[in-house]
This record gives sequence, C-alpha cells and structure tokens, in this order.
Amino acid sequence: MSKISCVIITYNESKNIRRFLESVSWTDEIVVVDSYSTDDTREIASAFTDKIHRLKWSGFGPAKEYAKAKATGDWILSVDADEVVPGKLREEIQNITESDESLDGYFVPRRSNFLGRWIKHGGWYPDLVLRLFKREKGSFTDRVVHEEVRVSGSIGRLRNDLLHYTDPDFDHYLKKLNRYTSLDAIQLFRQGRRAGILDILLRPILTFMKMYFFKRGFLDGLPGLILAVSSSFYVFSKYVKLCHLTETTTGEGPEVTAPS
Repeated sequence: MSKISCVIITYNESKNIRRFLESVSWTDEIVVVDSYSTDDTREIASAFTDKIHRLKWSGFGPAKEYAKAKATGDWILSVDADEVVPGKLREEIQNITESDESLDGYFVPRRSNFLGRWIKHGGWYPDLVLRLFKREKGSFTDRVVHEEVRVSGSIGRLRNDLLHYTDPDFDHYLKKLNRYTSLDAIQLFRQGRRAGILDILLRPILTFMKMYFFKRGFLDGLPGLILAVSSSFYVFSKYVKLCHLTETTTGEGPEVTAPS
C-alpha cells in the first residue's frame, strides 16, 4: 500500500492551521516546517503530528523542498495552510495513489474564495496547481515566491477541487499584497530583470484588461471588479519595488525575511 505524506510550511497560521489539518488528517504522515511562528501554530499542529520542524525562512521553494526531504511517503501532497482538501478530492487522491496505472504527478484544480465569494472567472478558476506527486519523481524549485513543482515523468490532472480561502477581507489582502510584491521584486531582481517606466505604466493596465474583460471577471460581480483592480495594483507595486531595487541595490538584493 502506498503511503501519502502531506507537507506544509507555516508561519503564524493559527487562524487557518486547524481547519487545514483536519482536512488532511487521513494522510499517512503530516510534515510541518515552521519558520519560528510567534503564535500557537506549532501547538495546534502538535495535536495532529509529531513531525514538526523549524527552519529559518529563506523563501517558499526552499522551505517546501526541506519539508519534502523530511517526508517518508511514496507520494507527496503539498497543501497550504489556507487551503482545504474536501472529501471528494480526498477519495480521488486515495484512488490515484493506490492505482497501478497512476502517473508521476497531478495538477489539482483550485477554487479560491475572495472576500467571502467563490471566484469563477478572471483567470482564477480553474487554477491548476501541481500538488500531488511521487516523492522520488518531483522537487520544488528554489524560487522565494510562486514556487513550482518539477516532475520527472508523466503528469495528469485530477477532477475535484482544492479549496483555497485566500482573502477573507480586504485588509488581509493588502497585507499579503505588500509581502508578496516585495518577494516578487526580489525574485525578479535575482533573475536579472529590471523595471522601467513602461512596466509601471502598461503592465497594470494590461492586467486589468485581461482579468476583467478577456477572462470575464465582470461575471463575478463586485468581487470580480475588486479583484481585477487589486491585481493591477499588485502588478504596479511589484514593478515599482523592482525599479527601486534596480536603482538602489547591488548583489542579489535584500535578504528574504520570514513571512507575515
């Protein structure tokens, strides 16, 4: 029988961690890598697993690869603290991992809840993320943000949704926006990318047009409009920060600090 290891990285996730862990408690092993949380994240997690490791934060990709290295299962299921694995997805994963005809990795459709509403358009659904793979066949990229899984072998797609409770309110979105745009700017800077006035002027406009009109974000009503405008501001902020790094920074850029 194949063994499934669920891996998660955390930092101050006390508001989400119990809901998440309850949804993956059926897995054979839960590996938590915590970047020195200052809330009770680790205490909550300890009720579900004794495999809790601490790691100084150096980015999402390195942290998830560290978690994978601590796992012992045949399969890796990578899920974030603000996500939930519902029953139908659980059954599908269990069937896949026990099948003799299983592939080496699987994309999972992700449905996101933004400001209390499930978003169906704007390019947000289906948001395919590669979250299930054979441990010996896959690895995480070393990106500090928006990390990916690289699988050596065949890749398929699951049918049932992973639920993502991304932003319960706009204050939460703004805090995450500030954090992620800083990481995005650092990542681009390290890749040798530089920003100019056209990036700052045109990219946000194109982002709004794509999401709201071409990807039919308007069909999600007011949340769809807020999401499109916010996403364009995200792009604006990212390139403003990259421009600032370009003008003021040498070397690889600033150190990546723990997520908030």
